[in-house]
Amino acid sequence: MRVLHYINLEVAEGEFAAVMGPSGSGKSTLMNLIGCLDRPTTGKIIIGERDTSILSDIELARIRGKKLGFIFQTFNLISRLTSLKNVEMPMIYQDIPRAERLKRAKELLEMLGLGDRADHRPNELSGGQRQRVAIARALVNDPEILLADEPTGNLDSKTGKEIMDIFNKLHNEGRTILMVTHDQGLAQKCGRIIRLKDGRIDDGKNS
Repeated sequence: MRVLHYINLEVAEGEFAAVMGPSGSGKSTLMNLIGCLDRPTTGKIIIGERDTSILSDIELARIRGKKLGFIFQTFNLISRLTSLKNVEMPMIYQDIPRAERLKRAKELLEMLGLGDRADHRPNELSGGQRQRVAIARALVNDPEILLADEPTGNLDSKTGKEIMDIFNKLHNEGRTILMVTHDQGLAQKCGRIIRLKDGRIDDGKNS
């Protein structure tokens, strides 16, 4: 079944864009394709100067590990691991020495205000704290692009604003951010809103 139809989309380096649309419009599929988790049946996906649609699984994994950071609505933290270990995990797959992994993970947790929660497991953290751990994990390999799928969806409005403040800071540092959201108020704080409808970019001309 075709989910996306003739999508022609360019996201500039350093851009902060929101993706909006009703359930079933293709938002998650679009993010999975951009994130090298799925392959398109037709067309191309270019990241930097590389056409990811023709790369091997090993090359795609390398891009995911080095160029992309993923942030999810449900946090996707490993319940048995501490905050520090959760943040450290992606670096293990990049063969980074343990001392360097721990140093980087601690620095990120401290940057996000969680230095005193490094030894806590997910069930000992609030929703906002868990999402900040997830953001730290997404940043450990210093990705150029952050893909956030409903990152504030499970949070109250105050905590959601705090997470958006973090995203704005990361954007101001030069990172490219693509964020799926149903929150019109949050989307309007991004530089651009990309609207999907029935698997197409909705420019107001779709029937």
